[in-house]
Amino acid sequence: MTLKSPIGKLKPEQINMQELPRLPDEVIAGYKSLADLTGTISDACDLLGIACVVPSEKLPPVNPRQRLVGPALTVRNIARTAQVHKAVTEGRNTMGETEAHHLATPGDVLVIEGLTGCSNMGGQSATIGKRQGEIGAIIDGSIRDPDHYHQSKWPVWCRGFTPITGKWRLQTVEVNGPVHIAGVQVNAGDLVCADDAGICFIPFHQAVEVLEVCLRFDKGDAKRQADIDSGASVADLVQRKYK
Repeated sequence: MTLKSPIGKLKPEQINMQELPRLPDEVIAGYKSLADLTGTISDACDLLGIACVVPSEKLPPVNPRQRLVGPALTVRNIARTAQVHKAVTEGRNTMGETEAHHLATPGDVLVIEGLTGCSNMGGQSATIGKRQGEIGAIIDGSIRDPDHYHQSKWPVWCRGFTPITGKWRLQTVEVNGPVHIAGVQVNAGDLVCADDAGICFIPFHQAVEVLEVCLRFDKGDAKRQADIDSGASVADLVQRKYK
């Protein structure tokens, strides 16, 4: 593998890893095949004792009726202490999500631990991410340029929109390190699954185990739906074990 040199937005030591760990294609395909993506994963993680789910009431989708499955490409932002006007006049933009775009591999999901009240990603940055093959973004914070997101249909889950730039108000301090999204810790390479109901961050080393339970639950749900459609009585339905 040829390592990419940082583009200058962050110091080399702030980029925790250049290449994400990758799950086998058949595992990704297995998750994509689930009829009820995040609901099934949530049930499986309850059984396995994994706390990894963020409901959409906390991070709603910008463009509903979309879903995604892919590895987390992480970015951590913090608030700047510099006075905004001084930062503007000096031209010191300390946003660095473009370092993550630079490292992206097609199929990655950008995951940003960010701020509310100012933008953690604008429309042009999102365009770069989409061009690099990122399949969407999860942002615990605000973004701006709503028309861009609605027109591009790029899947994004976030806290909401703001007209206020983050260039002078936040600082990107790490790429591909651990982040916290609505209270859930996410590591680079963890599997991100999202739909209208919410987001699941499945730890990389547990993704195969979770999928096995999900496929069993998915099969049970399909059987129960078939029984409902065939006219099985409520009394029969509650007596049958599907999961």
